Amino acid sequence: MSGIHSLLLAFIGLASGLAVGAGFVAFITVLGIIPRLMQLTRTWKQIRSYEWAVIAGVLAGTFVSFMPVMFHLPALLLVPVGLLSGIFIGLLAAALTEVLNVFPILAKRIGIHERIIALMMAIALGKVAGSLFHWLYFINK
Repeated sequence: MSGIHSLLLAFIGLASGLAVGAGFVAFITVLGIIPRLMQLTRTWKQIRSYEWAVIAGVLAGTFVSFMPVMFHLPALLLVPVGLLSGIFIGLLAAALTEVLNVFPILAKRIGIHERIIALMMAIALGKVAGSLFHWLYFINK
């Protein structure tokens, strides 16, 4: 029974990984993130580099999530790494909202279309405040 159980778990894990991978590829493809990035940077000739960068990033992320990888870095080096990680996540969120036109639709629905700048600033300041609260309250305990 143990062999069948292990085989079933392996099958479920593989199927789940394939589903998540297909969702990731669909997400990247439907939103057109890579073509938009190439258009903005005028780097159409490096399309193979973009493809390999995505593949390498996914494989590295998978490896890091499965293996207990520990980087023993000095605290002073962690500040710029955290800052760059936060900038990346913020820019990714901003790019997704730009592609999906979330802010104009939200502003139109709640009736503050003429104050879209205030809406964007409120969202940005709320994210900063929430991040600082999380960092100061939960991380430094």
